[in-house]
Amino acid sequence: MSPQTATAPPRGDTQRRTTAKRQAAARRRRRRRWLLGLVVAVVAVVVAVMALPFAREAVNDLGLPLDYQGVIRQQAAEKRLDPALVAAVIYTETKFDPRTSSAGAVGLMQILPQTAEYLAHRSGATTFRTSDLGTPEVNIAYGSYYLRYLLNEYHDSTVTALAAYNGGEANVDKWIAAAHARGSRFAIDDITFPETRAYVQRVLQARKDYRRKYASQLGYG
Repeated sequence: MSPQTATAPPRGDTQRRTTAKRQAAARRRRRRRWLLGLVVAVVAVVVAVMALPFAREAVNDLGLPLDYQGVIRQQAAEKRLDPALVAAVIYTETKFDPRTSSAGAVGLMQILPQTAEYLAHRSGATTFRTSDLGTPEVNIAYGSYYLRYLLNEYHDSTVTALAAYNGGEANVDKWIAAAHARGSRFAIDDITFPETRAYVQRVLQARKDYRRKYASQLGYG
């Protein structure tokens, strides 16, 4: 009997070991697939959670939300404003989703606390606190008051008032002076801040949309 023949394992043992190796390899492949599936699922959940705010904003962009219409109508009547203009400013500022901006502007109409304090002093309010701006009714009241104040300052020019609401009165005064120096009246094209120019255009378009879509809710019907 040769040495190879004497030490060779039985064929049955070889087959069992081969089968065991194949089964172990198959288990490892299934485990890797399971782990890969788990990782993909976790990543999908994380991406979905992170995308929720953007998805919500995208949905709002496709529609034209309206809330607090009773407050808007009341404040517009008291401040001699177009209710669709108030709604359009809210929509353009926050899409009726109140928050605090990186600049510190608060609530539905994005009012800076220092602006609100000035308006409270000007209107004779004695119990106002900046934390009140988080209340939608208070925020709309102060935002409407500010719009009326700017319209009075700029001779009922909606374009100029909106430019000041977004870009500040000091900048608007410079743009008006530059336009007058050229011998022309101030217009949207005279707004040198692209953001403010786009803001005014969005509000004006939104005002038309609110008048058309929510005529009865805003008191036009």
